[in-house]
Amino acid sequence: MADRYSFSLTTFSPSGKLVQIEYALSAVNSGVTSIGIKATNGIVVATEKKAVSTLIDDSSLEKVAIICSNIGMVYSGMGPDYRVLLNKARKAAQAYKRIYMEEPPTAILVKEIASVMQEFTQSGGVRPFGVSLLIAGFDESGPMLYQVDPSGSYWPWKATAIGKNMVNAKTFLEKRYNEDIELEDAIHTAILTLKEGFEGQMTENTIEIGVITGNVTTKDDGAVVLPEFRKLTPSEVKDYLANIA
Repeated sequence: MADRYSFSLTTFSPSGKLVQIEYALSAVNSGVTSIGIKATNGIVVATEKKAVSTLIDDSSLEKVAIICSNIGMVYSGMGPDYRVLLNKARKAAQAYKRIYMEEPPTAILVKEIASVMQEFTQSGGVRPFGVSLLIAGFDESGPMLYQVDPSGSYWPWKATAIGKNMVNAKTFLEKRYNEDIELEDAIHTAILTLKEGFEGQMTENTIEIGVITGNVTTKDDGAVVLPEFRKLTPSEVKDYLANIA
């Protein structure tokens, strides 16, 4: 009976499921692990970065990406789908800035991305995006970390994990996370969480880390200056790895 509904995106099965969305989540769960942790003074996102062949120039691989100056994201799942969503997110951020002359709040941009993903669950001739996203941003409300799934659902998190080692990573985070954690400790915790299920040797070239920290400030003319999201350089990642070795 289930096979009758597994090929249709827009038809519910008798149990009330859209089976193609469950298949999309399976694609996410077969992707590499990604971690997000919200600290008192910022957010860190981290992920494995592995090339399928030693012949690939891994400097061209990008898993942690900047959407706009105050928001970045990472994914687990299908890379090409992520690239499409990243482009849409950047266009949405620029459209907001063009109208309001400021960077978008994290929640508004997350809602825009989630709306695109949801639209692809009820339209004919398309399929759901095979990615889950962790979106980290800093606005006047402070640091915010969101997870967006292929169904278009999104939630704010204190700390979470997506990808193939998601269950073990979340268990590890539940033991290590506390409300008063600061960014430096959060970076160490993110690396240790990735290390739990990491295959092979962890080096500065096999993981990627993005952080956003700082304070919201106001210029003399009243303009609000937000902290900037940035990716850690390989040398910075190497230093962190040396500290936890």
